[in-house]
Amino acid sequence: MHVKFSLSRWQLIAWLIGLLLVTPLGFLLFESLQGDSDVFQHLFDTVLWDYTRNTLMLIAGVGLLSCIIALPLAWLTAYCEFPGRKQFEWALMLPLAMPTYLIAYVYTDLLDYAGPVQIALRDWFGWQSPDDYWFFDIRTLAGAIIMIALVLYPYLFLIFKTALREQSFKLVQASQLMGLSPLQSFLRVSLPLGRGAIVAGVTLISMEAMADFATVNYFAVSTLTTAVYDTWLGYYSLTAAAKISGIMLLILFLTIMVERFSRRNQAVYERQSSVNSATLYRLKGSAAWAASLACTVVLVLAFILPVGVLVKYAIVYADEAWNGAFFNYAWQSFKVAVVVSIATILLSLLVLFYQRIAKQAYPLIPGRLASTGYALPGTVLAIAVLLPLTQLDDALNNWLEPFGLSPGLLLSGTLFAMIFAYVVRFYAIAHGALESSFLRISPSLDMASQSMGKGPLQTLWRVHLPLLKRGILTAGLLVFIECMKELPAALLLRPFNFETLATHVFQYVSDEQLELASISALFIVLVGLIPLYFVNRSMEQNHS
Repeated sequence: MHVKFSLSRWQLIAWLIGLLLVTPLGFLLFESLQGDSDVFQHLFDTVLWDYTRNTLMLIAGVGLLSCIIALPLAWLTAYCEFPGRKQFEWALMLPLAMPTYLIAYVYTDLLDYAGPVQIALRDWFGWQSPDDYWFFDIRTLAGAIIMIALVLYPYLFLIFKTALREQSFKLVQASQLMGLSPLQSFLRVSLPLGRGAIVAGVTLISMEAMADFATVNYFAVSTLTTAVYDTWLGYYSLTAAAKISGIMLLILFLTIMVERFSRRNQAVYERQSSVNSATLYRLKGSAAWAASLACTVVLVLAFILPVGVLVKYAIVYADEAWNGAFFNYAWQSFKVAVVVSIATILLSLLVLFYQRIAKQAYPLIPGRLASTGYALPGTVLAIAVLLPLTQLDDALNNWLEPFGLSPGLLLSGTLFAMIFAYVVRFYAIAHGALESSFLRISPSLDMASQSMGKGPLQTLWRVHLPLLKRGILTAGLLVFIECMKELPAALLLRPFNFETLATHVFQYVSDEQLELASISALFIVLVGLIPLYFVNRSMEQNHS
């Protein structure tokens, strides 16, 4: 009876966690299906279709440009030998540490009419006004596509390169024997075999592109993400914002369905053969240097140049940027990130332990429910969290009103809302990292603990936790870094007079004063480099 009672208790805890973290999504869907609000009807009649078109064009453009950048570079670094190949294998992932809004801000400073590039061109050629020459306008939809693709292409680069490494290289060798050139082998062998990985990578990039807020907002490109933000802060209409969020969820759902549909009845079975230096294409002469140049250009544009500009700003404006505000906002960001990291780890441990001790299939459901928040863009998640918290605040105030008490916005107007939104959004990261660690623990250890009379809680505390230290550290680190970089949810949910490093940078850049937030921006980038280091170490160990 004791074991059965313990299992039911763990089951109750796991289901409560799953239902708690999926509640915002449920409220959002319910609110989006309510009768038309005047605000939404006005947007529907005027600008909503333009917002939707811009969103779809942004997704398609970022996906296409990411393919153009990532696929050739992944194939070169996976299958070809050329100068600097080993360094480019990990260096080309560095742009992931650069938030999209930072690279957009840097290039706007560089390429605007008053920026150093156009000033130098006018000095060299004697041009006097914009009528004398044409120059690319960075603050457009096309500019936003380029900026976002420069940051997001590493997702596809990493996924496709991993898929190439897992393909049987004997197929590539067979294409060589048939007289195919490296380019023909890439087009006729590697791309078709890697189709599933390509679609998965592009789907991930599309979701991230749709969720982007700061870049498109700064470039004055109206998308559904900016529409949610403007509807809430401009019209104070949660219902209209929820309906727009529902449209974004529909696009997200269709994107995932397209990815699943593209892989229907598709299976490729290959006999593994490792890729080593002896089997690589050995590029020589101009081809080798062209490969190095292509990798270098992308790396410089996507990472080295923006970081260099930020470093220059940080040095020149050190007195203004290195101040008490930076330390205050860094400390506030740190506190929020630590609380969210601890919360997500604790919740995921409880859910995953229930999955482990329950042998049926349905124990997977609470974890999947709790992980749904990661697919929500930050602005959509903020609205989803505000809906239940606002209703709880109203109910609490109505209940206390007869007693002469009116606590006000006790939940939705405090730091609790922001932390809860972060937990909902980033729980999936902790769950995924810890689940892989749990799977490496032998079930025989659980049986040995049970045979010694230890209950489930004692087994978790004395057996599993010591073996999960590395997984817990990894999960906490990944969640911490995502919290430090999160912007849209923080902008909508932060309390008055509360800033994080991300919102601090956003406020300064909105006032065209990136220089004064350069140290904060650099700190965000440096923090983002940490998981890339661990990913690279893990890949090196797997291929060694």
